[in-house]
Amino acid sequence: MLGAFLIVAGLVQLMKHYTAPTGLNTVRIAERRKALAETATASQQLNGYSVIDPNKGLYQLRIDQAMETIVRESKNPAASRSNMVARVEKAFAPPPKAPEKPSQFE
Repeated sequence: MLGAFLIVAGLVQLMKHYTAPTGLNTVRIAERRKALAETATASQQLNGYSVIDPNKGLYQLRIDQAMETIVRESKNPAASRSNMVARVEKAFAPPPKAPEKPSQFE
């Protein structure tokens, strides 16, 4: 009889262990760490320099420097617009066409 009670008590403890929910704070901690990592990445992108496409000569400036440049250039709207259009065309220009394969009969 004592053995049956011990087996039942052991099974109850096992079920408590396997059905226990995860702590509420552990999920929240993981969310906060993920948000902090995303914030650090975004901050680095806004406050740093980087190379976007060296072949096209596209580089990323710091956000404050980019805003100052836009304000300085916008004093002459016509020139600013033509500059912006030229930059966009340069950034989104299609890559050169790949050379065609020679025919097997050549």
